[in-house]
Order: sequence, then structure tokens, then C-alpha cells
Amino acid sequence: QVQLVESGGGLVQAGGSLRLSCAASGSTFSINAWGWYRQAPGKPRELLAYITSSGTTTHYVDSVKGRFTISRDNAKNTVYLQMNSLKPEDTAVYYCNADRPPFPAYWGQGTQVTVSS
Repeated sequence: QVQLVESGGGLVQAGGSLRLSCAASGSTFSINAWGWYRQAPGKPRELLAYITSSGTTTHYVDSVKGRFTISRDNAKNTVYLQMNSLKPEDTAVYYCNADRPPFPAYWGQGTQVTVSS
């Protein structure tokens, strides 16, 4: 089992920054990659970025490329999402994900990010 706890969400003005954290505990050795997703009201959950457990590969969707950065601190078992130049359309609940194919992924409880215009 792996437990994920997100933190760092909040209210920020457009153009501002936030850093989300995802603290992992449990059998993290089984995790293949770590990701950040978000879900806005009335919309499906979408992948934003992921990083492999080795940290050698990252991927970003176009909507956040150049603004968001995913990173991982193995010593702290924590994954981060640095979000800069935030826009009102970034408002959503942000979720941490731990992928372990072929088994179901683990999810955190989510943290709310609200960007005011």
C-alpha cells in the first residue's frame, strides 16, 4: 500500500505561483512513475505532468508546459509541482498519482487551487 497526501493548494491571484507537495508513504518501491492531475468542476480529470521514479524522464501537457515543473525528492519521498504564471483556468482540484502498472494507481485526496482574475 502507498498513501499520498497533497498539500500546498490555496487561493492565488492570476500571475502568481504555488508549489504543491505530495508526500508518499508505504511501499513506494513499487511505483513506476509519479504524476499530477487536476479536475475542474464539470470536467474530466486530466493529466498535467509525470516523472519516472528514476527522475530521468518528465512529461508535460501543452497547457502547462513552460509554466509548471514536476520534481521529486527521493530522500523525502515527496513529489512537487511548481506552478508559475497561474491563470484563472488553472482553478481545479489537484491530485497526486502513483502509477504501478498493471495494478490500479494510488491517488491522493486532492488539494484545491483557486486562481482569481
